[in-house]
Amino acid sequence: MPARDARAKWGYQAHADEVGKLPSSFPRTIGPNAMAYLQEVVDSGLTVDMMGRFERAFAEAYGVRHCIATPGCTPALAVLAAAFNFDPGDEIIVSPVTDYGTVQGLVAEDYIPVFADTEPGTVNLSAETIQPLITERTRAILVVHKTGIICDMDPINALADEHGLIVYEDACQAVFGEYRGRLAGTLSRAGGFSFDAEKTMGGDVGGCIVTDDDELAERLRFMGQSRGARQREGFGRMHTEPGYAYRMPQCTAAICLAQLEIIQDQVAQIDRMVRLLSELIGEIPGVTPLPIPEYMGMYSAWMFGMSIDPEQFTCTADEFAAQLVDEGVPGAGTARYYLMPEACTFLQRWASERRYPYSMPPASRQHSYGEDTCPTAHEFLDTWIRWATFCEKYTEEHCELAARIVREVADRNRR
Repeated sequence: MPARDARAKWGYQAHADEVGKLPSSFPRTIGPNAMAYLQEVVDSGLTVDMMGRFERAFAEAYGVRHCIATPGCTPALAVLAAAFNFDPGDEIIVSPVTDYGTVQGLVAEDYIPVFADTEPGTVNLSAETIQPLITERTRAILVVHKTGIICDMDPINALADEHGLIVYEDACQAVFGEYRGRLAGTLSRAGGFSFDAEKTMGGDVGGCIVTDDDELAERLRFMGQSRGARQREGFGRMHTEPGYAYRMPQCTAAICLAQLEIIQDQVAQIDRMVRLLSELIGEIPGVTPLPIPEYMGMYSAWMFGMSIDPEQFTCTADEFAAQLVDEGVPGAGTARYYLMPEACTFLQRWASERRYPYSMPPASRQHSYGEDTCPTAHEFLDTWIRWATFCEKYTEEHCELAARIVREVADRNRR
């Protein structure tokens, strides 16, 4: 029998074995007021509303009317999926290069994810790759700002308006990133964020949703925090819909509040360093950094990524990445698992077996998933290398060292 695959890890445990010459996110830089806020939670006997305080502070920092705090990014997107209340078999067009947390809520609600391909040379979808997939069953577009590179949202929103579709954002890797002067997560109906330990604004765990839509905000709280229950006089809770208890814990809110107080300075440092590193890496023949679109202001990069030209090197992308690790770049590696139609083998199985919701009805047509679903993304990821996290600890010297290591590995393997 084949050896059992190891369970996936998260947070610090996923990075505990990484060593190298470049900074790692861990140990995390924690806001100076964290202990005071945690002590306040304890001293109050759990009566302080730290979650509400964080929600109000994040909403103010983001310039939105509503912030709904959740235990993580996956719950944030799951609550959004539930709040929209589409029908089983309805189709949601989704970025293909992402994490399972993006699609988990869609699966839980019996929606059908339809993965749009990426634009050549990048990790993001576009209005052009979305448009051919719109059908009479399409209800929404869920965009992912992968690595912190923000999708070109104006054309996507225009396309959605033309077809009467909802747009919402997975901004888990783009906190305080800017698109044409506006913040990621505020570019559509709503946006979800991650404050998990390894993310840019790491707060142990945690996440939130932001929106300016009053009606949606009330429904998000109803479905995500009140478990779909109304209080009936003389009876108690009446569960009128299957909701969730996805409330951010008070101690998590305390840490997130402290992190919020330092994050914008950290993102500004990340922006300066990732642009410098991209410039330096771009000077190496055969190596192309992930392009930074002109429409982006602040680049809240969660990871750095680059592609290698296989015709210029004698090694594979995996071998190139392994040599980077040996030379001191922690966490360098390929990331083919980000291609959701290939990584989510249960979707492949359900679609081929026409298991609900892929049966007809509720589906209106046959669906399929696999490496050929998004060929441009599949080909791109085959030669794409990223290192796991990019953080505020980088200095100019670190960027120069990283570029020097990449150049040495490239020259060593050049044809």
